[in-house]
Amino acid sequence: MKEIHELTSMDMVDSFIQQHTLTLLYVSRQECSVCHALLPKIRELLQPYPSIALGHIDANQVEEVASKFLIFTVPMMLVLVEQKEVVRADRFVRLDRLAEQLEQIYSSYA
Repeated sequence: MKEIHELTSMDMVDSFIQQHTLTLLYVSRQECSVCHALLPKIRELLQPYPSIALGHIDANQVEEVASKFLIFTVPMMLVLVEQKEVVRADRFVRLDRLAEQLEQIYSSYA
């Protein structure tokens, strides 16, 4: 199963993004049932992509994440390539579409 890096501060988030060329940030909240259901599916979806680092941010714990990335709802998935956002998916994610986007990104950068 894909390793999840728990990011508990904006300094950790910024450092994580800088350390990895390909990053998927998963932003959730404790009380969000959709968030809890979707995270295992995202982990499974990322399994074939070892170079994509998965970071998890609890928006209740790291409140600044909402303003930094303009997040209005959770769950939110942000895919970054070389620290630039290339994919944004929120709330009700079409996993098939996200998988296609990840494949395109991965084949170009990995």
